[in-house]
Amino acid sequence: AAAKTMVLHPASHTHRQMNDEQLVEAGVSPGMIRLSVGIEHIDDIIADLSQALDQA
Repeated sequence: AAAKTMVLHPASHTHRQMNDEQLVEAGVSPGMIRLSVGIEHIDDIIADLSQALDQA
């Protein structure tokens, strides 16, 4: 298991093999993201998330 913070898009990553109907049944929406928070310094995590959201 990684100890780093990770953000991913389940519909195109972990569930990419599913069709649209299967994604709905699994509760995976197109706009869903998964955020796994690691052990980096909290200020680094917040800064990285803020930067990413500002660019979205």
